Amino acid sequence: MIVLGFGLAAIAAHGAETASFPKALADYPSSAGIPLLNVLAERIHLEPFNLIATILFFLAILHTFLAPKFMHLSHSIELRHRQRLAGQANSGTLETKRPEVSFPAQLFHFLGEIEAIFGIWVIPLLIALTLAKGWPTARDYVGHGLNFTEPLFVVVIMTIAASRPILKFSEQVLSVVAALGKGSVTSWWFTILTLGPLLGSFITEPAGMTIAALLLTQKFYALGPGRKLAYATLGLLFVNVSVGGTLTHFAAPPVLMVAGKWGWGLSYMLEHFGWKAVVGILIANLIYLGIFRRELAQLRLTSQGNVAGNTSGAEPVPPWVTLVHILFLVWTVMTSHYPALFIGGFLFYLAFLQATEHHQSDLSLRPALLVGFFLAGLVVHGGLQGWWIGPVLSGLNKGSLFIAAGVLTAFNDNAAITYLASLVPNLDAVLKYAVVAGAVTGGGLTVIANAPNPAGQAILGKFFPDGVSPLGLLLGALIPTLLIAVVFLVF
Repeated sequence: MIVLGFGLAAIAAHGAETASFPKALADYPSSAGIPLLNVLAERIHLEPFNLIATILFFLAILHTFLAPKFMHLSHSIELRHRQRLAGQANSGTLETKRPEVSFPAQLFHFLGEIEAIFGIWVIPLLIALTLAKGWPTARDYVGHGLNFTEPLFVVVIMTIAASRPILKFSEQVLSVVAALGKGSVTSWWFTILTLGPLLGSFITEPAGMTIAALLLTQKFYALGPGRKLAYATLGLLFVNVSVGGTLTHFAAPPVLMVAGKWGWGLSYMLEHFGWKAVVGILIANLIYLGIFRRELAQLRLTSQGNVAGNTSGAEPVPPWVTLVHILFLVWTVMTSHYPALFIGGFLFYLAFLQATEHHQSDLSLRPALLVGFFLAGLVVHGGLQGWWIGPVLSGLNKGSLFIAAGVLTAFNDNAAITYLASLVPNLDAVLKYAVVAGAVTGGGLTVIANAPNPAGQAILGKFFPDGVSPLGLLLGALIPTLLIAVVFLVF
């Protein structure tokens, strides 16, 4: 905080405002041949708020690692609060008819919600920006300088993909493959973690993540796997979804950011990324299957009856209702870059949902809205990080750029990494491949590494008592990340 104070003072002393905020990367002097630390120091000198924005960004990242602690504290306070209320009720001193809510417990619960963290840290960012540049600059940066299409799209696609008709249809399709393993927990686990992520190449990664996570909820996590297997599965899911969207040029956000500008079409993606992603996913799944085969078999033996249950209700959904849902899903994917169109379609979808309510499950917008809030906060913070990410990516060879992209992805959305790479002039074809391959490979290491990850966390987080541990996720995702990195680099 002391550094923030000095930074704001430096900005105030800096004098006249820049013509635009944030400063465009092209407006900085050329960094060719200049040591990285000197480049960063020069950019801080030209725009002191760069340092403030990045400090706040890394404080938000630190907050994500502390989220389980806040959640545990919330549960402890809530338990003591309920015990106190129970004591008052037994003694007859509890007067209110409505149970009293513990504000401290709710506050720490909010601080422990990973999906809320970057939105929370937007508040000090806006305060600092207002003090440094004035309210009009802060207002215009968020109101006009940023594109929130992706958060809006994720809210809509998650909601539709989580509907009973779509989930039931997906379950029926995957059950054909799972039947090859007699419908056991192991076969469902392997099928969901293989086909679910690859499905993301056609209906977008957020939708693929939503369907895979919801099916894992009923077919795996509800059976109570051990902590190691639970985190290994979560890490494997996040990594597989990140690379599983690379069969096409329109489904994975990091690919979408560069495909048009670099001329990457469907044939290019299949030749350079798609088949490698399939091979990498199969190898990673088989290795984890070998490691945890005994525990998976025990789940099958002790919970066979539960596995046979239907994830989306016993009554079948009429085919015409399922078809309409699929059409809404297709419309949303086709218009993913045009909020007026996919939000308009979503309003019609809500009307159809009400008209066919007896075939639907209860509409729950909370997970989708939380994920949208998370991504919107990441957009606000990420828009101010290009000043240091750009120079880091410049001037690296294939191997080092691959590693740098993967590491940076863990601290920023991988779509932001590839977008910044697209701004680097005259980037060699080999380096283009390296930065995208590195970005998608590292997309499962943290919750913020890939846009669909918060969706998976929102759905599966309830199976982790104190929330998903960043360290647990990192360890669970590390082996598949390294395996897929080898596939992308060697072949």
